[in-house]
Amino acid sequence: MAIESTLGALRSGQPTIHEPSCRGFQDILELVGRRWTSAILLAGQRGARRFGEYRLSVPGISDRLLAQRLKELESEGLMRRTVIPSTPVQILYTLSPNGEELMSALQPLVDWSYQRNRSEVSNAPYLD
Repeated sequence: MAIESTLGALRSGQPTIHEPSCRGFQDILELVGRRWTSAILLAGQRGARRFGEYRLSVPGISDRLLAQRLKELESEGLMRRTVIPSTPVQILYTLSPNGEELMSALQPLVDWSYQRNRSEVSNAPYLD
């Protein structure tokens, strides 16, 4: 079946998963799929700006891992890091335009997941 769908994609001119044009799609899915990454992006979309706000918005994440993920997202162009020279120095992390576009693109997946989870809960047998 996989061979048939690949052949169908080749005949229709659609890119296959092995083509360079699809590599970016796979890379972004792997990035977003890393532990805590999507929660950090969601926290940024919901208004978190400072490191402590992200820490409170993503329960269970360590400071070290939060700092690492913020750096990764910044290096991928999905977050912006702004240093405000003050005493003490303030560092703000916000979604970049690319990060905002990514969150908009992921919204249908979030909606689908919510609907799926809601139907699974309503169809689950009650425990006595």
